[in-house]
Amino acid sequence: MNENLFASFATPTMMGLPIVILIIMFPSILFPSPNRLINNRLISIQQWLVQLTSKQMMAIHNNKGQTWTLMLMSLILFIGSTNLLGLLPHSFTPTTQLSMNLGMAIPLWAGTVFMGFRHKTKAALAHFLPQGTPIFLIPMLVIIETISLFIQPVALAVRLTANITAGHLLMHLIGGATLALMSISPSTALITFIILILLTILEFAVAMIQAYVFTLLVSLYLHDNT
Repeated sequence: MNENLFASFATPTMMGLPIVILIIMFPSILFPSPNRLINNRLISIQQWLVQLTSKQMMAIHNNKGQTWTLMLMSLILFIGSTNLLGLLPHSFTPTTQLSMNLGMAIPLWAGTVFMGFRHKTKAALAHFLPQGTPIFLIPMLVIIETISLFIQPVALAVRLTANITAGHLLMHLIGGATLALMSISPSTALITFIILILLTILEFAVAMIQAYVFTLLVSLYLHDNT
């Protein structure tokens, strides 16, 4: 119980060198490219899920927006697999690092904004000043809309970081309480163990939901700018 709660969020090292790059590259092994005429069940299920998600997410986009399909599907697969692998014991979850999530959110957000200013310049500028705004409110509204625009990538990254970190901390606390109660009150320890199992199932769902929410919000930003 005296262990630092945030020790599991520290960047792992090997021989003094950070190995986070290897950890980030590891999920790509889970999605092999099919090289057979008839795929096995695992690859067939993966392809069916990807097609289902892409149809649902890209249905609202025009031809310009649909060019981002491969990038968005790669994004949701990467975040989802990274979150799920982070639930394994003694594993490291890169999506608990705000710097990494900002590194994903800022370029994607900037790409959608640049597309908006390039292809829909008037509509993009119109977001800063709604029609019918009183003259004395124009400076204030322009500042507010500018701030809200630049907050979008920060909100994306903070949402993902907070949800994944909170789940891991809660599992760590309940697991530590279960071990401490085993020698004091086995019946109470059994209750906390059941709660831990239910929380673990919930975290599996949260891992997938957060990957979908992150990608969906990027998709909505893209839709607003294409």
